[in-house]
Amino acid sequence: MTESNPVPYRSMGARRFGRVNWLGLYTLSRREIMRFMAVWQQTVFAPLMTAGLFVIVFSVALGRGDRQVMGLPYLAFLGPGILMMSVIQNAFANTSSSIISAKMQGNIVDTLMPPLSAGEILTGYLTGAVARAGLVALVIGAGMVLLIGQLPQHPLIAAGFILLGALLMGGLGLIGGILAQKFDQMAAISNFIVTPLSFLSGTFYSIDALPPFFRALSHANPIFYLIDGARYGFTGVSDSSPVLGFAVCGGVTLAVCGIAWWLLRTGYRLKP
Repeated sequence: MTESNPVPYRSMGARRFGRVNWLGLYTLSRREIMRFMAVWQQTVFAPLMTAGLFVIVFSVALGRGDRQVMGLPYLAFLGPGILMMSVIQNAFANTSSSIISAKMQGNIVDTLMPPLSAGEILTGYLTGAVARAGLVALVIGAGMVLLIGQLPQHPLIAAGFILLGALLMGGLGLIGGILAQKFDQMAAISNFIVTPLSFLSGTFYSIDALPPFFRALSHANPIFYLIDGARYGFTGVSDSSPVLGFAVCGGVTLAVCGIAWWLLRTGYRLKP
């Protein structure tokens, strides 16, 4: 009898189809989704409450007297901006908190040891960010329909900008989580970079009301294009061209995700 050639053993974690470790990618993505769903009161319900408080406060302060912005009732103008602001903040928080917690607790090795490439790790983390941001967008969008009867006029465009926002801020959260070496450094990035950029991006006002210098400065803020694009998707009205917004946000997203991929590939501040 002739002995057949032995088949090399491969563990389930190393099984690949088409050069992609689908099992490992699925497991990492599922872990990231289950991580935020385990505390849905904080990750999903809390953003809804925050968005509702913004709407109540600004509608009482500025929404009376049939106030209009860009030809829209103020609440119709405000809603998409608050939705997108919640999306980007939650996408950033999901990836940044995941990776900084893993580093501080010493279990980042559980992510680095399995046979996952840098691209697969990046995709797994971004899947969690997109899932959390999408769920927050659905919840707040449903609230907008119930409270002010606002349905998106261009739902595919709105969904496209929400996806871009989740990917951009999820990638930025990965970079922040990798570079930060303790929780207060991560909090500083969130408080002094992410929050100001999101608040000063036309969420609560039209940039046409700004002086020329600050208007030009707003156009250099990629989050402005995310919020403006979401507003166009919901209302059909925007400060700038949605095509330009897609181009700017797409380019910045590719650059941010490319940097995150490089940091994961080199193991910068991840490997001992």
